[in-house]
Amino acid sequence: MLTRAKGTKDELIRLALGPDGQVAPDVRAKAPGRGAWISVGRAQLDEANAKGKLKGALARAFKEPVEVPEDLGALTEAALRQASLDRLGMEARSGKLINGAERVETAARSGKVYLLVHAADAGEDGRKRMDQAWRSGGSRELGHDRGLVFPEGRTILSMALGRENVVHVALTDPAAAARVSQTLARWRAFTDPHAGLDGGDIASGSSTPDEVDEGTE
Repeated sequence: MLTRAKGTKDELIRLALGPDGQVAPDVRAKAPGRGAWISVGRAQLDEANAKGKLKGALARAFKEPVEVPEDLGALTEAALRQASLDRLGMEARSGKLINGAERVETAARSGKVYLLVHAADAGEDGRKRMDQAWRSGGSRELGHDRGLVFPEGRTILSMALGRENVVHVALTDPAAAARVSQTLARWRAFTDPHAGLDGGDIASGSSTPDEVDEGTE
């Protein structure tokens, strides 16, 4: 059952409608043409798609026939993953991200870290040490009291940053930290059935996500 739930565009995921009526994920919300916004997680999206409810809801929202790929959930998850990896890479290239246990711990204790991220396969002792260093530094701008666990291991994290053996990452700029936190939150919310918006459903968005947007030409 899909309804018109509301949320901010940072919380929702845009689905773009192509000129051929094909629906595709547009997680960066930059594709031309019309779009609808969803707040469901992957499990809900896959279930609704398998039962035909998603196609019906989108057809009603767009007021025209649509074609929804069977693997839309997988495509959306892959796009969210790539957006998160790309965001980390961009922040690294801009000099707003550091790695290396010693550098990260020193910056954290000095109050220079705005967001701390651990690879999924980071050791528990290492995570606890970095988290404690961050707490002792007093950085709370994003409301975290411990580092975020990245959904992938150090191999993928290292590839995203173009660096070797990246286990712990620290964002040293508040705006960069907010951008990374937002992209990771959307990815995790989509894959974790307990992390999404309350009442997650099909929504649509223009300046506020309460109707289908017309996009750009």
